[in-house]
Amino acid sequence: MDFSWTSEQVELYERAVAFSRAKLPEETRTEQGLPRELWQRCGEFGFLGLPVPERHGGLGLDTLTTARVMEALGRGCADTGLVFSVGAHLFACVLPILESGDEEQKARYLPRLCSGEWVGANAISEPEAGSDVFALKTRAVREGDSYVLDGGKSYVTNGPSADVFLVYAVTNPAHGYMGLSAFLLERGTPGLSVGRPFEKMGLSTSPTSPIYLEGCRVPASARLGAEGHGAPLFKRSMQWERACLFAAYVGVMERVLEQTVDFARQRKQFKRPIGKNQAVSHRLADMKQRLEASRLLLYQACWRMDRGEEAVMEVSLAKLAISEAAVQCGLDAIQIHGGMGYMTETGIERVLRDAIPSTIFSGTSEIQRDIIASHLGL
Repeated sequence: MDFSWTSEQVELYERAVAFSRAKLPEETRTEQGLPRELWQRCGEFGFLGLPVPERHGGLGLDTLTTARVMEALGRGCADTGLVFSVGAHLFACVLPILESGDEEQKARYLPRLCSGEWVGANAISEPEAGSDVFALKTRAVREGDSYVLDGGKSYVTNGPSADVFLVYAVTNPAHGYMGLSAFLLERGTPGLSVGRPFEKMGLSTSPTSPIYLEGCRVPASARLGAEGHGAPLFKRSMQWERACLFAAYVGVMERVLEQTVDFARQRKQFKRPIGKNQAVSHRLADMKQRLEASRLLLYQACWRMDRGEEAVMEVSLAKLAISEAAVQCGLDAIQIHGGMGYMTETGIERVLRDAIPSTIFSGTSEIQRDIIASHLGL
C-alpha cells in the first residue's frame, strides 16, 4: 500500500486548511440556522460537492481524497458544528442524489447543493426508530401519479435551514426491508412543516429540528430511486458518512493535539513546563497514538471503497475508533489545560461537547461493534 500523497492532493489539502482558518470563523450562530454567507463560502471552495463530478458542480474527487479534504476542514475550522452540517449535507443528501437520482433530479439539485445556494438535509430518524431505522412509521401512499406522505421525523440535521429534504418513508409495510422508499421534498411543499430547533449539548451551530408531514402530496418524480430502494440507498449513504464525515474528526484531533502540545510547552508549574512531567507527556503521547491509529483505519476504509469494495467492516472499525478517540481527546485536552480547559472562553471544553455525539450519530458505537462482530462470524 502506497502511503504517499500526490502533489495535487498535498496542494488541495493545504489550500483547504488555509481557507478554513481564514474564511470560516470559530463559531457563528443565528436564529435562522446556518449563516448563508458561510455556507456559500463552503460551496465556493468546493466542500459541499467534493466527490460530485465537475459537470454537476463538484470537484470530482475519489473517496480517499474526499476524506483527506474533510480532514483539512476539521483541522482548519474550529466550528465543528458547521463542519458537521457540511458532512451531513454532502454524504446523507447530495451523494444519494448523485448515486440514485435520475438525470432530471441531478440537474435540478446537484448544482444548487454543491454551490451553497441550497442546503440539504436527511430525514430518517423517528422517535421510535433510531438505531432500528427500519421501524419507521412514516408512510407514503401511492395515489395515481403522486404519493401522499404522513408522519414525523426527529433530529433532522440542517432541518431549520434546509431547502431540500431527503425523506424516507414506508411504501409497502408487508415487504419489510424492501418496503422503504426515499423522496426529495423541497421547503414550502404543502403539508411539510419544520419544528422548533433543538437545544443541544454540542454541535450547537449545526441546526437540528423535527419535521412533520401531514397529507404531504408530492409527484412520483420526487421519489429518489425505485420504489422499495430506500433501504440500500440509506445503507450506502451511511457508508459515505461513517467514513468521510468522520475524517473531519481526525482533523479536529490533530488541531487539538497541536494546541495542547503548545500549551504544555508554555504553561509552567513548579518552575518548569508541564510537558516535562511524565504524566502530561504520556497523555499527549497517547493522544498522538489514537490519532494516527484512527487515521490509518480511515484511510484503509476509503482506499478499499475506491477499489469497489463494500468495506463495511473497515468503515465500522474506522468510525468506532475515530469517535471514541475524539471523546478521549476532548477529555485529555481539558485535563492538561486544567481550570482553563473547563472555561468556555478557551474553547477547549467545546471539543468534548462536540465529540460526544459522534459515538451516537451515523450508528452508535454499539451498532458498529455489532457490525464488526457479524463480520467475524459471530
